[in-house]
Amino acid sequence: MFNKLALKIGLLFFVFIVILESVLFLTFYITFVNERVDGVMENLLARGNTHSEVLEDSFDPETLNHVAMMESASDFIVIITDQFGSQLTHSDSVEPEMLEVLEHTDFHTDSQEGRVVEERWNAKEFIATDSPVTIDGEHRGHVFMFAMTAPIKERISHLRNQFLVVGLIALGLTIITIFLLSRLITLPLIRMKEATEQISKGNNQVKLHVGRRDELGELANSITALSDDLDHMKNARNEFLASISHELRTPLTYIKGYADIASRPDISEAEKREYITIIREETAHLTDLVQHLFELAQLDHNQFSIRKKAVSLDDLFRSVINLVRPVFDEKQISLAVHCDTDITAFIDRERFQQVLLNILDNARKYSKEGTKVILQGKQDKAHITISVHDEGEGIQEADIPFVFDRLYRVDKSRSRQLGGSGLGLAIAKEIVELHGGHINIQSGHGEGTTVDILLERGDLHAEGVIG
Repeated sequence: MFNKLALKIGLLFFVFIVILESVLFLTFYITFVNERVDGVMENLLARGNTHSEVLEDSFDPETLNHVAMMESASDFIVIITDQFGSQLTHSDSVEPEMLEVLEHTDFHTDSQEGRVVEERWNAKEFIATDSPVTIDGEHRGHVFMFAMTAPIKERISHLRNQFLVVGLIALGLTIITIFLLSRLITLPLIRMKEATEQISKGNNQVKLHVGRRDELGELANSITALSDDLDHMKNARNEFLASISHELRTPLTYIKGYADIASRPDISEAEKREYITIIREETAHLTDLVQHLFELAQLDHNQFSIRKKAVSLDDLFRSVINLVRPVFDEKQISLAVHCDTDITAFIDRERFQQVLLNILDNARKYSKEGTKVILQGKQDKAHITISVHDEGEGIQEADIPFVFDRLYRVDKSRSRQLGGSGLGLAIAKEIVELHGGHINIQSGHGEGTTVDILLERGDLHAEGVIG
């Protein structure tokens, strides 16, 4: 139960708000109580000071009795004494607590200001003030005013009950508000949890409300995007496995079939050599396919190391041309190189040679006899551009976005004739991106194809390993 996020958030809010409300209510309560008590005491002291002023004008028995008679009709009690503390008159019966106040009063003080002499309203039955009577600078007596604390306690008790009722109502509203807020906050999280559980079970078709503009909305967007990516990856994996199965099955079928035929005793030596040649070709094709798969696995697991060094682009081009020229000459395709000798790239020579071989091999496969393929390198202040242009049949616009996908072939009907695995360009793209570069294709059906590789010019004096 206590592992529920809604409960934890609710308890956290509850504790925080209860503490805040308690501090506020306690502050208001103490303030109101003090204001009420101070008001009573100020009123009592002002009343005593008024009587003192009257007696300063006429300190005689008649005036004393008049003051006592006035207070006998009020809620207050007055005791008037002489300068030595002897009682001269009083309005009501004198209680022991009043006598205690008189006994503890210093009658020898020269103070002419009225003061509160008993303010402990919550512990005593009376609060009291003392207003001295001074006539012509001579201390003549004191006016003691007493007020019962019972009405104060009653008002304070009523105020306390009001605060208690208001506090309980506020507490109830707080609990309801916290419950609604915690549910409002955690409900999207619960739905996201259910969505992730569905994803873990293999159901990638989950939809979440992504209209929110806060962090929960961003999280919902991320989960939805993850679901779509996983669904795409699942479909791509299934297609990849199906294609790989087909690619492996085809050469194996050829190898087994021609091996069976070549083992027959009734075939001639010329036919046997022909079949063995086919078996070798299919074996080479199968070896290339497995090697490509191995390289892709290394790329996917970040085990494909890139060792960058300063490499002369012109030297790299001529090395690659020397490797591919025999097969281009065999097909009577012209091969040209345009590159300044001062261009130096910060790349892995072996890996980039593999990229160029894959691109040039594609150019050769889809070019006709008598056409030309141009390998070009150029640079500006920030970038190095490597281009391979052919005059082949080109690529239809609908196929261009997919040419770098694994096992994708533009012309599936000629796949066996051309002998490609559909992995060369995918590997080339991965290697270029590991170098921090970009590769793209521009082509039109019947207009030839241009492959452009854009690299940033790096620090030629540094070496690094990526992988």
